[in-house]
Amino acid sequence: MSLKKAIKEKATTPAATPDVKDVEILKMLQQNARITVKEIADTIHLSTTPVHERIKRLEQSGIITRYAAMLDAAKLGKKLMVICHVSLREHNKIAGSKFIRSILAMPEVLECYSISGEFDFLLKVLTEDMETYYDFHVNKLSQVENVGHVQSTFVMGVVKQTHEIL
Repeated sequence: MSLKKAIKEKATTPAATPDVKDVEILKMLQQNARITVKEIADTIHLSTTPVHERIKRLEQSGIITRYAAMLDAAKLGKKLMVICHVSLREHNKIAGSKFIRSILAMPEVLECYSISGEFDFLLKVLTEDMETYYDFHVNKLSQVENVGHVQSTFVMGVVKQTHEIL
């Protein structure tokens, strides 16, 4: 089977619907990805082998996509978060693909969403301060081919920030 076909099949194969125990496991892993299988097993009243098998199945089905450490951006010197609305001058597949490739190469951009409405993309950008954001805006983002307009909104405080879906 070709790689392209395998990727397409994986993308179109529906994941098995998680049952109650799977949901409990997922909630626990979202709160602490370093929790042990034994700790999960003890909490949800299963033995370790079925818990391990359930986690492997959730990973293989694509429900669990990866494990990550959540970092304190301010303690790492990244104190300015900016939400950027970006509109493109041209709207075609090639122009959109070029923009996306450029954004993927920018470490300052944490998230990028294709959106509807007045703007085409919404970016979540994290930099050290206003000076480094200005440099990013002028020398990187605005230099991307086909960028028409950028509107920056500066985050003054985070009220809620989570990656927990369940």
